[in-house]
Amino acid sequence: MSPIPTADLPRTAELHGVDAADFTARFRAEVLPANRPVILRGLVKHWPVVQAAQVSDQAVCEYLLPFSSGARIPLTLGDPAAGRHLFYREGMAGLTFERRPTALLDGLRLLLAHAADATAPAIYMDSMPLPACLPQLAGALPLPLMNPQVMPRIWIGNAVRVQTHFDLAQNLACVVAGRRRFTLFPPEQLPNLYIGPIDFTPAGPPVSMVDLEAPDYDRYPRFREALAHAQVAELDPGDALYLPYAWWHQVQSLSGFNILINYWWTDAPPPTKPFDALLHAVLAFRHMPPEQQAVWRGLFDYFAFEQHGPALAHLAPEHRGLMGLSSAQQAEAIRGILGEAFKRG
Repeated sequence: MSPIPTADLPRTAELHGVDAADFTARFRAEVLPANRPVILRGLVKHWPVVQAAQVSDQAVCEYLLPFSSGARIPLTLGDPAAGRHLFYREGMAGLTFERRPTALLDGLRLLLAHAADATAPAIYMDSMPLPACLPQLAGALPLPLMNPQVMPRIWIGNAVRVQTHFDLAQNLACVVAGRRRFTLFPPEQLPNLYIGPIDFTPAGPPVSMVDLEAPDYDRYPRFREALAHAQVAELDPGDALYLPYAWWHQVQSLSGFNILINYWWTDAPPPTKPFDALLHAVLAFRHMPPEQQAVWRGLFDYFAFEQHGPALAHLAPEHRGLMGLSSAQQAEAIRGILGEAFKRG
């Protein structure tokens, strides 16, 4: 077993000069419909927080602190024996890290004290919504291409490695300080990534069980096929990466002090909980005979995914039942039906 030679993997496509005034229209017309990852070089180099980070780690910390709300935030501390890999322990006996609340000032002091220490454990303040921890900072992050209703989140840590996972949202990840490497896999590589459980995960979504630093091809032979479709994106301060919905990605911070600000959004009307639906589907269909599963696959394609056009389009809207309601009415009605169904067991 040896580390994956990321230098040999294809590079993610790049766009340059993306700070031009007309880029918002180009992003919506070209990047989003293509549904492929794209590096947007220099997209946020004009942010004051990025410019502070270019001065020094200390300078960007001093820039951030006046924005702090004083709220305690989650601090992740890794097991020193895990090599800053945020993952499962051997035998899946727990996780290689623990979380505890801390003040932003204390978390930054801890990071600065160990930024040059290659033997320090993982130190990570992850996925903090700016309104909760740095409420005024969002106003200092001009980014016309993002809907202002999409709230940014901030990630601050040392050189940690986050296991290959996906997000049920589109993602614009903007590097403020340090360097980052994303190893990317398209959604259809799911069967070749050897996914862990969906009900016991390091941070929400399920993760690949394959360690990119030491892939075990005897145990995970189909991972070679996943690698054949992989690509790598390396970002410097001021760069951003657009990740389409559900693209798998391992994220590796490459510097002793790193800050990333990202935006997650989805076009699905809230609230949606697809993993709840997936668990319900597992309960309902997993043990059906194959010929019955095929019937339900067709029903899902027709009613849920509308592969053949709008469901029940041959009926007048008032005759379509749930399928004729507005999204909000439909969601309320279905939740009521499901609530009663689960009460009955």
